[in-house]
Amino acid sequence: MSKAAENPGFEKAYAFALQIVKICTALRKEKCEFVLSRQLLRSGTSIGANLAEAHAALSSADLAAKISIAYKECHETRYWICLLRDSGNLDSKVANLLVGSVDELCRILFASIRTLRLKNKR
Repeated sequence: MSKAAENPGFEKAYAFALQIVKICTALRKEKCEFVLSRQLLRSGTSIGANLAEAHAALSSADLAAKISIAYKECHETRYWICLLRDSGNLDSKVANLLVGSVDELCRILFASIRTLRLKNKR
């Protein structure tokens, strides 16, 4: 098992990405929705991918940069979920669960960024 997989933030991001893959697959099959679901798939799976890259960081600045990108992808993912929900392409209950999950990831990543910044100031 990789070091990234031992990180609770990464594990949550990976589980979230799996949910996103399943939802985007269903959106494409059931709603024939391709444009927004493609954006959601890209940003929603990018969170975990950036965290995996962060574990190969060569410096603390590199680590902070990768986690910051993952944090930004969380916010973008939230946007696409809300847009799909509000356009009637994604069930509100499902969307709200996803928003809760992505908000939790945002909090975890922001705390990590804050901790890294404090450590780098010392």
